[in-house]
Parts: sequence; structure tokens; C-alpha cells
Amino acid sequence: MGFIDTINADIKKAMLAREKEKLSALRDIKSKLLLEATSGNGDVSDETAMKVVMKLHKQRIETHDLYIKEGREDLAADEKFQADVIGVYMPEMMSEEEIKTEVEAAIATTGATGPQDMGKVMGILTGKLAGKADGKVIANAVKTLLNK
Repeated sequence: MGFIDTINADIKKAMLAREKEKLSALRDIKSKLLLEATSGNGDVSDETAMKVVMKLHKQRIETHDLYIKEGREDLAADEKFQADVIGVYMPEMMSEEEIKTEVEAAIATTGATGPQDMGKVMGILTGKLAGKADGKVIANAVKTLLNK
């Protein structure tokens, strides 16, 4: 069963269970996947679907943080719930220790010696760790190790 089929099945389950909030988050995922399909070749790979889900999750988390900062706990709770629903469909993320190991290997491969070589290291890691780790976490690990 493909990713889109899983989303469609979960939408049906949420409709039958009358879970409005969950249904809203699932429909958002489906609408973004359909938008991606119509802008491309008509078929969305599972890898592309994971990127869409990760982007949606990140948007929800950022909106949640913004609502908290503005004192809108009611809206923040909705965003947090939707982020949790979307988070179920995200791929397993790498731990910081695994990321650090990958960064050390990339530094050794490129021969990077200082912060000026960050672009070389990030170029390798961005493609290699796409969908497995957040770019900010990777960048922070690279900065830390190159500044030693």
C-alpha cells in the first residue's frame, strides 16, 4: 500500500469515527499531495510525499510556536494537535549522535578544516540526509565540529 493509499484509508477511518480535527489534518496532507501531483508529472513518489509531510509538520510547529509567543493558547493547541497527527506519517528521524557521525565522515571526505568549508560539507550532507534529519540540526552540528 502506497503512502497516498494510507492517507486515503485514514481519512475514511477519521470520517467514520467523526474525528473532525484529525480529518482536517489528513485532508490538508491529501490536498498538498494532490497539488504536488498536478504541478509535476501526475504521480507523487513516496519520497516526495515524505518531503511534503515534513514541510507541513514544520509549518505546524512554527505556527504553534508563534501562537504561543502571541498568547493564543487556544489556536496553539489546535496547531499542536494537527502537528501530532501529521507527525505520525513522518519518516523516522536520525538521532543527534547519528547526525554527528555523518558530519564527521563528510568532514573527513571533503578535507574541511574550518568554518569557510561549511558549504562543501553541507552540500554532501543535504542530499545524503534529506528526509532523515532537519537541516537546522545538520547545520548546527557542522558549525560545532568545524569550529573546534
